[in-house]
Amino acid sequence: MTNDKADFTQGSILKKLVAFMMPVLGALILQAAYGAVDLLVVGRFGSTSGLSAVSTGSQVLNLVTFVVVQFAMGITVLIARYLGEKRPEKIGAVIGGGVVVFTIISVALFFVMVCFAHPISVLMQAPAEAVDLTSSYVRICGGGIFFIVAYNLLSAIFRGLGDSKSPLLFVLVACIVNVIGDMVLVAGFHMDAAGAAIATVTAQALSVVFAVLLLIKKDLPFTIKKSDFRLNPQCKRFLQIGLPLALQEFLTQLSFLALCAFVNRLGLEASSGYGVACKIVNFAMLVPSSLMQSMASFVSQNVGAGKKKRAKQSMFTGIGVGLVVGCLVFVLVMFKGDVVAGIFSTDASVIQNAFDYLKGFAPETIVTAILFSMIGYFNGNNKTVWVMIQGLVQTLLVRLPLAYYMSIQPNASLTKIGLAAPVATVTGIILNVGFFSESQRKSSYFSIFLSSGSTVQSMVTKQMLPPITFDTGSARNTPLVPMCRAYGIR
Repeated sequence: MTNDKADFTQGSILKKLVAFMMPVLGALILQAAYGAVDLLVVGRFGSTSGLSAVSTGSQVLNLVTFVVVQFAMGITVLIARYLGEKRPEKIGAVIGGGVVVFTIISVALFFVMVCFAHPISVLMQAPAEAVDLTSSYVRICGGGIFFIVAYNLLSAIFRGLGDSKSPLLFVLVACIVNVIGDMVLVAGFHMDAAGAAIATVTAQALSVVFAVLLLIKKDLPFTIKKSDFRLNPQCKRFLQIGLPLALQEFLTQLSFLALCAFVNRLGLEASSGYGVACKIVNFAMLVPSSLMQSMASFVSQNVGAGKKKRAKQSMFTGIGVGLVVGCLVFVLVMFKGDVVAGIFSTDASVIQNAFDYLKGFAPETIVTAILFSMIGYFNGNNKTVWVMIQGLVQTLLVRLPLAYYMSIQPNASLTKIGLAAPVATVTGIILNVGFFSESQRKSSYFSIFLSSGSTVQSMVTKQMLPPITFDTGSARNTPLVPMCRAYGIR
């Protein structure tokens, strides 16, 4: 381990989790702020069509960004696991393989977003007045997708190393550049949505340059060789972790795009109001999101060190922290949502539409604290297939059908559409509690089995039982293996 602060296997869980989470939270706040700045500046100095274009276009960009973040989670978890297992020499191959894989992903995204920007905008049912501006926003962001992907990959690497402060510096640089770019291009040159997109890409590019320089100068517990930059065996390992998460996130974000399309059918003001509400929602979800990302690294390192009980305790600690903050955010969003929406727009109708959606969404700020901490715990335990399954159930069987049903009612309102989110999350909590309980039950059965190992060994020796095999997999360096062998388990 490089230092005690990055060692999550000892010391106070609350102090270490919060200390690691705060820079992650800070980075997410800045990231949400620089996305909100686009909306704020265009809302103040651009047109209503431009505001709708940034709202709709940012939904597309969010889909890409969030999918990449979940993909990169595989790298974060694997690096943390190797640190916990005291095998840092494996990390160079993880990073090298990750660079190759994410470069391939960037090329594919560049082609889709640049070549199909207009069809994507039409598919999103952008209002007719905003289709061209939305296409321009998507195309420009697609042109700079290499920087957006690289930023998230580098942040994942640093978090896996137990360093959450460096990604905070990356996004701080990006935020400052984005604010300056928005003021110059949108407020100064009146470039509307296109100016906001150019500012976003420029900010990400400079942030990536800063991150690469920091990684080169960082005192790392491993070396990265030229031969690591290829499709190596570590690619399969982090893809096994990240791919289910990316697929689940992709479909979840598609549901949000579909939700945006449902809302767009209600008119330009509803579309703009929903866009403002989404920016507020992004801020409201920051603490649960930072807990989820931090939890994955925290849990993975402890699992790698064989401290599963401590890993489980960290999940409950995260839930407690999330609930305290969630209740405060609920009060703000539920009762003062119109005041917050007024920061982003001066149009009374847009503000009211945003507030209407927030009133339905508000309970999500509480229940997400529970769900995201559990998801972070399962991610750290490599249970990403389950995370994908429960996410798809929430998205495809609850949130999307319910939102669509609410949107086609004669008295359709954004408040009723907003209710779909907390209903889906409660469903996810029920599923995850059941999965967690079943996992604990199976784990306790295995512990009882091991405690009676002498009896098993005796029965095998007397040929009352056939020899028992046990695939230790990546756990070969943990105390479990010699224990199993002592009990006749091979």
